[in-house]
Amino acid sequence: MNRTQAVALGEADADIAITGGRVFLPETREFRSLDVAIVDNEIAALPDDASDVIGPETTQLSADGRVVLPGLIDAHTHVDTVQSLENAYHHVLATGTTTVVTEASGPGSLFGARGVEALLAATAYLPITVRVTVPTMPLVDTFEGRRASKKEAEALVDLLDDDRVVGVGETDWIHLVGRDHDLDDLYDRARHAGKPICGHGAGCREEKLTAFAGLVDNDHEAISGDGMINRVERGIHTIGRYGTIRDDIDALADAVDRVGSSELSLSTDGMWPRDLLDEGAMDAVVRRTIDAGVDPADALRMATLNPARHFGLDDRGSLAPGNVADIVIVDDLTAMNVATVLSGGEVVVEKGVHQVAPRSHEYPEFVYDSIDVESDPERFTVPASAADADGRVRAIEIGEGLLSTETTVQPRVEDGTLHAAPERDIAKVTLLDRHPDADGTGFTGFLAGYGIEEGAIATSMTMESTGVLAVGTSDDALSAAVEHVEAQGGGWAVIRDGEAIAELPYRIAGVAADLEVEETAQLLNAVEKGSRSLGVDVDRPLLTLTSLPFVGVPTFKMTCSGYADVLGRSLVGLTPDEADE
Repeated sequence: MNRTQAVALGEADADIAITGGRVFLPETREFRSLDVAIVDNEIAALPDDASDVIGPETTQLSADGRVVLPGLIDAHTHVDTVQSLENAYHHVLATGTTTVVTEASGPGSLFGARGVEALLAATAYLPITVRVTVPTMPLVDTFEGRRASKKEAEALVDLLDDDRVVGVGETDWIHLVGRDHDLDDLYDRARHAGKPICGHGAGCREEKLTAFAGLVDNDHEAISGDGMINRVERGIHTIGRYGTIRDDIDALADAVDRVGSSELSLSTDGMWPRDLLDEGAMDAVVRRTIDAGVDPADALRMATLNPARHFGLDDRGSLAPGNVADIVIVDDLTAMNVATVLSGGEVVVEKGVHQVAPRSHEYPEFVYDSIDVESDPERFTVPASAADADGRVRAIEIGEGLLSTETTVQPRVEDGTLHAAPERDIAKVTLLDRHPDADGTGFTGFLAGYGIEEGAIATSMTMESTGVLAVGTSDDALSAAVEHVEAQGGGWAVIRDGEAIAELPYRIAGVAADLEVEETAQLLNAVEKGSRSLGVDVDRPLLTLTSLPFVGVPTFKMTCSGYADVLGRSLVGLTPDEADE
């Protein structure tokens, strides 16, 4: 008989006993007065009274009437971008979040399977559970050619053999519905392994949503109650989110009233450093969900048992005997004030203060050498012949949130070339391809509605694109911004009069900082402040730029080969009515 059974039978002492708490049982949605007995980092029993298994060597934690929960699970996040987890995980743990299910599209899109393996290696030794999904961007070919060779595609598929890889990462419906695609091998292996396929269904409705539901198992892109209900009705496990990208919790609350909570989970979809420090992670999501009127038991189940079951995390999401001892004690359930956190049976947060610290990690050299693009000002020259007879060219117009649409503008003409006209809110925008197999060139177009009046801003953090994106008011400013980003190994640069007035290095694959989270937050604030000083007046200037290549949100986006007409699934050029199918 092992020790766990002996403790369960009251015949041996527990290593840790949590006493006097109101224990949440997500299976029954009940809060009960129980104790928790832990042995060998697992939950052994939930006795009415743990006195019989408390010995001289037992560590006793008094809950003193507080609520005892399973560790919170973030059902969809992006620990691969913006901020390295090894320098932020302690803040995540302090929110009661003990498990994250994360995309790996940052390093994965650029380096394929070896990029995902680098992320797995960096997070393997942390006292927080990280589970990863396989990125699909190297396999898609909707707007530009497929990146992955046959060998590289096979390596991506083989990642599903790793126990830490729990599914296939988000794929935009536009790449899948009503067209042939190259994801069959990956999807077939996932289904054979019983690992879910994540969808990205922004703007997917009616018969298209029905077709999408035949391919994917979950989706986090519903932004209305009806949208969430429509997904649940079609068998799609639906994930609500509250984080830096969006707040869809009111929609989720509407859906819970009609379909219950069993096919719903909660996520952050990523918390950027300032939001992590100011609001938290899954504690903030649960708090927001309760504030929206959802029963606390439902909110907690959606943050524990539901994502655990969906992603096959059989030893988490519940305080059932045999599960890993991921446990959270909160002072006030409504406020989600986290007092104590155990992760894998280790006390990592005590009295609201994390007991663990940032950890350094040395990535493979290729991760730090990811920016090699052309930055000569001539690269950003647009001939006047690109305009139509009225001097107009296609441009991207910034819309609400992360939306962008097609428009036409009249750039300034000088010496046979087209230039930005900031006095009319017309900027140049360029996207340069930094994929290891690319030549570093790209496409230059025009952007309306961003508000930039001088200088330039560049970043290598481009959603679902292996690019360096820059927006500016002159070719020289674009060149200076791109050069600065390349020189610092990726990240952000804000340029005025040829000099950087704000910068943030993203040394990890050009998509994440390896600084401590407080410093990253401070520098991100400086970059945003710098962009404002150039005249940028959109609501979220940095997210707006990172999403310009993101075809997962309609309707008109940047690629390295031209504009993407998202719903038309075609590339179009600068000249109005000129299209390349």
